[in-house]
Amino acid sequence: MDWKAEISAAARRTAGHVQVTPVMTTQGFGLSFPVEMKLEHMQHTGSFKARGAFNTLLASDVPAAGVVAASGGNHGAAAAYAARALGHPAKIFVPEIAGPSKIALIRNIGADLAVVPGEYANALMLARQHEADTGAMQIHAYDAPLTVAGQGTCFAEWDAQGLEADTVLIAVGGGGLIAGALAWWQGARKVVAVEPETSCALHAALAAGGPVDVDVSGIAANALGARRIGEICFRLAQGAVTSVLVPDAAIAEAQRRLWSERRVLVEPAGATALAALMSGAYRPESGERVAVLVCGGNIAPDPFAE
Repeated sequence: MDWKAEISAAARRTAGHVQVTPVMTTQGFGLSFPVEMKLEHMQHTGSFKARGAFNTLLASDVPAAGVVAASGGNHGAAAAYAARALGHPAKIFVPEIAGPSKIALIRNIGADLAVVPGEYANALMLARQHEADTGAMQIHAYDAPLTVAGQGTCFAEWDAQGLEADTVLIAVGGGGLIAGALAWWQGARKVVAVEPETSCALHAALAAGGPVDVDVSGIAANALGARRIGEICFRLAQGAVTSVLVPDAAIAEAQRRLWSERRVLVEPAGATALAALMSGAYRPESGERVAVLVCGGNIAPDPFAE
């Protein structure tokens, strides 16, 4: 697949439907070097997921039955938002661990929402059954070419905004976001995959030589808690990423410091990439320029929920 062409087409297709999110270079967080950041938590519905959702819908003939998606929360909100914006009905399945703030976000968008006991994998199973029963179009959260190309627009946009970093750290759940980065940069920048110690599907797959099921838990599980890495991500990541793990305590500290030092309020997943730098899980070489992608801002509990 010509990923550069697919991502460029996705950027043209989604222009005007997604936000151009801001970037900044800052120093702090106990680090001795500056960090470039892209604030993708300021995207529609609070995460990068709107890019893949809009690209999928705009590139497809959506049936009368509408769309269906399974999600840990952020993808469901993005799919529901994109469907509403484009005039399609949406059925969203989320696991209980999505949490009240993300569930409320999806419900407020107006989608037909089903909250499923257990993990994301359970929601995906029911979403696939709904697809088979109704003919609705599945918008996969991460393991589909249109999703990956949509997420890749984030990195094409960042390049256009003047990204200088040699190395970009990206939090990983199912792998759609980092797959978009790898598909766009194709070795032009070093990409570091950052996962929680207790939700590490990509790290486990790289060690095993292929995608494997993992147990998921921890403070970022409702965003980074995929049980199995996507096939597209794994193929792109083999031999192309540095993989590091961070503990929940480091994620929570990065989340706290983003707020206390820069008034950037994010969910744990949104602080996971920075946590790798703050904790020393990834240590840049002397002179190495680094950047982090701040991927999600749907914090629980929502401090402004009524």
